[in-house]
Amino acid sequence: MATSEPRLAVKASLTPSELDDVGALVREARWNQLAADWRIFVEFGRLYAIHSETGRVVATTATLPYGGRMVLVAGEYRRRGLATAMLRRAMADLTAAKLVPVLDATPDGHAVYRRLGFEDSWGFQRLIRRERQRAAGNVPAPAGVTVRPITDADWPALCAYDAAAFGADRSAVLAGLRGRLPAAELVAARGDGIAGFLLGRDGGLAAQIGPLIADDDAAAGALAARALEEIEGPLFVDLADSKRGLRSALDARGFTAARPFTRMLYGSSARFDDAARTFAVVGPEFG
Repeated sequence: MATSEPRLAVKASLTPSELDDVGALVREARWNQLAADWRIFVEFGRLYAIHSETGRVVATTATLPYGGRMVLVAGEYRRRGLATAMLRRAMADLTAAKLVPVLDATPDGHAVYRRLGFEDSWGFQRLIRRERQRAAGNVPAPAGVTVRPITDADWPALCAYDAAAFGADRSAVLAGLRGRLPAAELVAARGDGIAGFLLGRDGGLAAQIGPLIADDDAAAGALAARALEEIEGPLFVDLADSKRGLRSALDARGFTAARPFTRMLYGSSARFDDAARTFAVVGPEFG
C-alpha cells in the first residue's frame, strides 16, 4: 500500500503535539533549544515544518526578519531532500520580501549551503564550560565604565546600540531573552551612554550567554567575567573567531571548543554587522 509523501507547511503556531515532535528533533540533534526559543520563531518569524504521513513533524526550519537559521530533520527522514526543499522555500520567501538569506553553518552543512549559493562571511566557535571555575582576581571595567544589571530605563538605548552594531533591529528577539538568565543581563555604561551589553538564556543542554556586544575588549571582558562569576553549571558561548583576547580569557576559565560555525550569506560574503563590536552571537539559530 502506497503512503503519501511528507508535506511542507508554514506554521503560524505549534500545537502541543507538534511542540513535542519539535522537542524530539532538538534532542536527537543535540541542540539546545527550549519551547521559549520556538515561541520567538513563531511570534516574530516564520516556521516551516514537514509532516510525515502520520502527521508527525519530522523536519523544521525557521526564519526571522533579519535572516534564516537552523534546519532540523529526523534521522530516518534524512537524505531525502527535505532540508533542501525547506531551505529553498524559506529562501524564496525571504528574497521576495527583499531580505538577504543568512545562516550559520556547521561543517556538515557547509557544502550543502555552498551549493545553494551561500558564501562564507565569518566564523565563530561554540565554547563550553562544564562547571564554574573561580577566577584568580576580578576583571576591572575600563576607566569610566560601570558594569551593572540592565534596567528597563536602559532598554531603548540598549536596543538602539545593538541595532547599530548588528546591522538590523532585533529588539523583539532581545526582549524574548530577558528574564531567562538574569545573571547574564548586564550593561556596560559610560556616562549616559552604553559601551556594551550582554544577555543570555537557559537551554536544554546548557545555559548560554550572548549576544555580547561591546566597544572594545576591555568592556567585553568585564561583562563576561561578571556573568561567569554568577552562573553555575554548564555554559555555552558562541565567540567570534577574531576575538582572540577574550578567547584566551575564556580558556583560562575552563572553556573548551565544542564546534565551529560559519556565517554564510546568500550571494555575498560581505558581513552586515560591526566586526569590532560583535564578540558573541545569540546562537546559530538566532544570529
